[in-house]
Amino acid sequence: MTAHTHHHVHEHELSKTDPRVKLLAAKIKKENHKPDALIEILHTAQNAFGYLPKEVLVYIAHELKLPPSRVFSTVTFYHFFSLKSKGEHTCLVCTGTACYVKGAQALLNKIESQFALKPGQVTTDNKLGVAVARCIGACGLAPAVVIDNEVQGKVTADDLINSINGKIATI
Repeated sequence: MTAHTHHHVHEHELSKTDPRVKLLAAKIKKENHKPDALIEILHTAQNAFGYLPKEVLVYIAHELKLPPSRVFSTVTFYHFFSLKSKGEHTCLVCTGTACYVKGAQALLNKIESQFALKPGQVTTDNKLGVAVARCIGACGLAPAVVIDNEVQGKVTADDLINSINGKIATI
């Protein structure tokens, strides 16, 4: 990568530096890339991303040497998996132990008071969706949030609201 490359990853490529991708890779490795661990691996992915983005499913299929169609059909078969992110912009708050201790709940409370949104809900104009992740693997950055695939660490409630407003501001 040249110095000129910006950090914006294409929608369809997973960033190797994303803690959520590392977490998923570690889980796949732990399961020895066995296709019969697919459901468990999908759970890990959904817990980290809040839903299952297409590029994550493609990555899992590739790592397990499964046809993507098989991974997609598995996801659609089980109702507890979710294929789409809710809202044009998403704010995923990590509620892993470290983040919880460092104030994840306060972040969720602030989002609720500012935008009247609880996790899993989306604003009426569909601009913003809020989700919680079980752990995104960025424990050293607690409390961590992911706004539109951008991991932000050690966020304060005010930083978070400013970031969200910056994203959803209508130009």
